[in-house]
Formats: sequence, C-alpha cells, structure tokens
Amino acid sequence: MTNVTSTLKSIQDIMRQDAGVDGDAQRISQLVWMIFLKIFDDKEQEWELLEDNYQSPVPERLRWQQWASDEEGLTGDELLEFVNNDLFKTLKELNVSPTEDPKGWLVKSIFEDSYNYMKSGTLIRQIVNKINLIDFNDQEDRHLFNDIYEKILKDLQSAGNAGEYYTPRAVTQFMVDMTNPRLGQTVLDPACGTGGFLICALEHIRKNDVQTAEHRQTLQNSIQGVEKKPMPHMLAATNLILHDIEQPIIKHDNYLGRPYNDWEKKDRVDIILTNPPFGGTEEEGTDTNFPSRFRTKETADLFLALIIRLLKDGGRCAVVLPDGTLFGEGVKTRIKEELMEKCNLHTIVRLPNGVFNPYTGIKTNLLFFEKGAPTKETWYFEHPYPEGVKSYNKGKPIDIKEFDLEKAWWDNREENKYAWKVGIDEIKKRGYNLDIKNPHQESDDLASPEELLTQYRATSEKITNLQNEITQVLTEALK
Repeated sequence: MTNVTSTLKSIQDIMRQDAGVDGDAQRISQLVWMIFLKIFDDKEQEWELLEDNYQSPVPERLRWQQWASDEEGLTGDELLEFVNNDLFKTLKELNVSPTEDPKGWLVKSIFEDSYNYMKSGTLIRQIVNKINLIDFNDQEDRHLFNDIYEKILKDLQSAGNAGEYYTPRAVTQFMVDMTNPRLGQTVLDPACGTGGFLICALEHIRKNDVQTAEHRQTLQNSIQGVEKKPMPHMLAATNLILHDIEQPIIKHDNYLGRPYNDWEKKDRVDIILTNPPFGGTEEEGTDTNFPSRFRTKETADLFLALIIRLLKDGGRCAVVLPDGTLFGEGVKTRIKEELMEKCNLHTIVRLPNGVFNPYTGIKTNLLFFEKGAPTKETWYFEHPYPEGVKSYNKGKPIDIKEFDLEKAWWDNREENKYAWKVGIDEIKKRGYNLDIKNPHQESDDLASPEELLTQYRATSEKITNLQNEITQVLTEALK
C-alpha cells in the first residue's frame, strides 16, 4: 500500500522538469494515457484469471507489464524511441472493430488522438516507476485514486476553454437522484466530458438495484457517453474502467454532427443526464444537420433539440442550461415550444450565482422533463444560499445537503417562499419566456422606465457639468 496522494504529487513534479510538457492540460493528458495503460494492465491480469483463453488486444511487447513493470528496464533514449515509434504508432493503428473486439477498440480510440509530450526518456522512466506503486486491483488504492482523479478532472476544467465547465458533484448527484435511473434503463450523456454524470448514475443504479452477476452484466451495457474532444474522452473512459465497467461505451464523436432526421426509434434512450457546453458555437455547417426551425450556432440550443429527439416516450431528462435559454427568443423560443409540446417540463430549479465558480459566473438552471405528454404546468424552485453564504467559490462549493430542501418538497409539491408554479397558458402568453421571477420574493423597488430615463439624463448632466468645472480649474492652474 502506497501513499497515492504523494505519488501523484511527485509525478507532477517530475513532469515539470521535462522541456516537452507545457501547462496543466498537457501534463494531465500525459499522465492519463500512462495511467490508462497501467489500469488496463491491472484489469487484464484480473480478466486472465476470470476468463478462459483471454486474449489481450494489446501486442505482448506493448503491454505495461512487459516494458514498464521492471523499474530498471527501458530508460533514456531507448525508452523514448520505444514510446514514440512503437507503442503509440502501433496502438493508434490497431486493426480492431468495435463489435468484434470492444476492448481493443477502446485502446485504439484512447490513443488515436493522444500524444507523448515528454522529451526525456529518463523522466518517463521515473514516472512509470511511480505509477507502478499504485495497485488498481487493490480496493483501498483504487478508492484513494478515485478521489484524486476527481481533483485531476477539476484541474483539467480550470485549464480548459470557455464553455467547458466542471459540473459540481452536488449538482450532478441531485440531478441523478431526482431522475432516478434504474437497472435495465439506458443512461446517456451526449456531451459527457470526463464522465461525471455517468459515474454518478452508475453508482446510483449499483447501490439500488445490482445484486447478481446478471445484474452487473446488464449495468455494463446501460451506461453510454459521447465526447468529441480527445482528452475528456480519454478521461471518461479511464474513469469508467476505474469504476468496474470493463468495456466503456464512450464514443469519441460529436452527436451534433449527425443529421437530426437520421436518429430513429432504435437510437432512443431512457435517461439523459447532461451539462452541454454553452456560450460556445459549433463549427461551420453543424447547424445544417438540424431542421431549419432549430438552426443556430449556439451549442446548448442544438443539444436541447437533440435531447428531445433522443428520448424514448416515457424517457426522463435532467439538463443544465443557462438563463439565456430561458428568456431567449427566435430559435430558442421554437425549441422551447417543441420541448413543451412533446415533453412535460415539470420542474425548473433555479440555481444562484456562483455555483460554477471559478469557471464561470453564468447563472444556470436545472430542467427536469419527461417525454410523451405535453406540459400543463411547470414548477419552479429557487435554490437559496445557505445561511451566511453570499456566493460559492472553489474552496466552498455547493453541498449536496443543500438540496434536502428540494428533495423534501419534490413529491409533495406546495407553493412556499422558494417554490411556485406557472400554467402553460401563462407560458404561451409570455412567448415561451421561462425566465419567471419568484412571486414570493420581494421585487426590487424599481421606478418606471420613464422615471429611470429621467434620472439617468439628470445624472449624465451633472457628470458633464462636473467634468467642465474640473477642466476649467486645471486650465487656470496651468496658466
């Protein structure tokens, strides 16, 4: 048993000495492909004991135990040559299919867009030896590593681009708890990032329903994700293997790139849990995959339209969306109309500012809906800050216990100072503007627009007069 925390810290310190690794994102990418191979090798040793005639999809010379496990093995230029021109080259070009060899396909998909950034074979050997101290078949080692992996994912998000935000674990947990996926239902995250929703759903089902080997096999095939960017895809697949999913169904793809009308009944799923990227735009031409009434560059809007299409009748969804979706017009209005005609948008939880700090200050909402019947009324719940808290931050994030308020109210809905409902007729009158304020909270004591304009003009005039006086005084002084 090793100290996993100190091992990971020492690995990062070693990487900082290498001239080829630049910044947190490259360090994490470098670390994860190496950890993936070690985890995969540890799991293969387990599979060899459990399965008769197990055949590894990785050529024997490239298996971790062959080139990495001996601490005095390959090093220096010889190791660098092996990694760059044999290991990566061969694994990127594995001749495998996703149906006939899913494990091999997983290895190939992980390495297709991965890179070895390090330039020192000696430092690679030092890191490999550190990783060998972690036994991923040891439950205590794995449990500790899972906690550290969560931190790695947070670090990745803080190094990411606009629109890529880490979903706080409390928010993920609440969305899963309220959606309540069960064994036998297919769970999809069409923009899964590093797999947070999928892991949470997996743990929820495992805790509530899984008792036999048959149950475990059913669960293996129930969790599905899609991620278009290479590094989050690699992280998500590794994360699922860590949680005993032998063949993670994590597609390296962009679901928005497939024509909307090509999605058929056989593609539909029971549960969708997701926090799609928002604030960003898709590449040129992506919107033409959608019907003209839904065409937009805004990624979150396209995902919402796709989610409606992908759900089975009776299927349930929980999705994180920004305020802009609620009050937006044009395409946003048409998508919301489609949502409320085909689904029962039964709940909108309005989150306070700062939930996604420090990655973004954008105000967000959790939408819960079920496909198959139109919306008749929508309940709102305004999530309050805990007593004494004015905002969240990285050191004090939102806590799952805060959602006890919503959970206590969920099945016995009554209006209170946090909760209110709005009928579909009122929503239609508002042009499907869902940005509806809490009627039980005192509204800001604002004057009418005419009065505000008059006040603004008077203030502007005072400022101009003051600027003139200052100019005059300075002119006199300079004389």
